[in-house]
Amino acid sequence: MSRIGKKPINIPAGVTVDVSDHNQVTVKGPKGTLVQEVDPDISVKVEDNQVVLVRPTDSKRHKSLHGLFRSLVNNMVTGVHEGYKKELELVGVGYKATNQGQVLELSLGYSHNIFFMVPEEIGVKTETPKGKNPMISLEGINKELIGQVAAKIKSLRKVEPFKGKGVRFAGEHIRRKAGKTAAKK
Repeated sequence: MSRIGKKPINIPAGVTVDVSDHNQVTVKGPKGTLVQEVDPDISVKVEDNQVVLVRPTDSKRHKSLHGLFRSLVNNMVTGVHEGYKKELELVGVGYKATNQGQVLELSLGYSHNIFFMVPEEIGVKTETPKGKNPMISLEGINKELIGQVAAKIKSLRKVEPFKGKGVRFAGEHIRRKAGKTAAKK
C-alpha cells in the first residue's frame, strides 16, 4: 500500500489541482470538476506539475490511508482529463435495454420491465447491434460512481453459471458449470 502512496501523480496539461486549508482537493479539467476530502493526517502538496501525498508516521492506519487517498486523487486527475467508460452486455433470449435520457428501461426476463434512473453525472447509451447482445455503455468522470451504477445494473440479473445468461461486463469471463449428465444405462 505504501508503495502506491509514494508515487507522485503527474498533472496533465489542462488540469489544475487546488488544495484548500481543510485538506480538500479540487481537480478541474476539460471534462469537469471533482472534489475529494482527504484525511487530516495526510498532507497533500502540489509542486512542479505533480501532486505528492505525505504521511506523518509508518503506522498501519497511515500507510493504508496514504495509498487510498493517492489512488483517489489519481482517479480524479484521470477522470477530468480522459474520463471513464464501462460497458455492460445483456446475454439472454429477449433481453433488451433502451434509454430515454437518464432513465434506463431493462427487459431482463422478469414479468415486468425494470426502470433504472441513472445519475445526472453519468452519460448512458444503449445499442443493440444486429446479431449481437444488447450493450449499455456508461461514461463519466467519477470512477467510483460509474462502478457503483454498473454494479447495481449488473445485480438486477446476475449471471447464472449454467447457460451464462444475465448482465455482465463486456469481455468478462464467466466460469461455466457442467449440467446434469445423462443417466447411465
